[in-house]
Amino acid sequence: MLQGYAPEFVQRLGYISIGVGVGCLIIVAALLIFLPPVYGLPDAIAASIAWLLPIALLASFVGPGFRLALKDRKAENRLVQGQLKGAASVSTSRGLGMLMIQTRGGDEQYLVPPARLKQVPGNQVSVVLTVTPNLRHVRSVGVMGQRMVGRVEPPVPAIMRRVQLVPLLTPVALAVAAIVGDDAVALAPISPPLLHAALAIVGGAILGGGVYLGSTLLQRRMMAEVQALVPKG
Repeated sequence: MLQGYAPEFVQRLGYISIGVGVGCLIIVAALLIFLPPVYGLPDAIAASIAWLLPIALLASFVGPGFRLALKDRKAENRLVQGQLKGAASVSTSRGLGMLMIQTRGGDEQYLVPPARLKQVPGNQVSVVLTVTPNLRHVRSVGVMGQRMVGRVEPPVPAIMRRVQLVPLLTPVALAVAAIVGDDAVALAPISPPLLHAALAIVGGAILGGGVYLGSTLLQRRMMAEVQALVPKG
């Protein structure tokens, strides 16, 4: 998910995620301390479970990229040389463009900050990329040969902007839905305690599952629209 982004940015994002995780653990501790006298221990445990979901989502989405970013900060950048096949200032990753080159090993595609694509022409030239080995972040783009043809950027379809937001908003919406569904039921006056706790977990699962299903269907429909924009050759 974080491929193509600068290791420094991913590392900062990792530290922010750690802070969010610590905040969720503090809330879990508070629920386990203050809810049992009022609602009972089973309900307190059920209310706390939902707050572990943001930690799990951050660990799965940000954790792998964070580990690669730490490796890239110490690793040597590698050079990639090839023949330019195409470039675009927008991709499915927010804030990154796309560069396609043909190397000795075959066609390769890289996510590149749009500012580094301004010097890339429209004609076929040789390009040299400086790339981090793990996150594949392109630190520089060098063009060899005559830049005979200026690269014309077509207008960016509105659907591309929406596609970029889905992977970012889905984990947030999923975590919020699960927490709201779980804790809203957990704080309701329901008895007996075991039934109350079970209903709280079910409430969080239903809302979270609904958001996940809706996001999956929306993403499929958006990707179908994006595929329809690709010229048929």
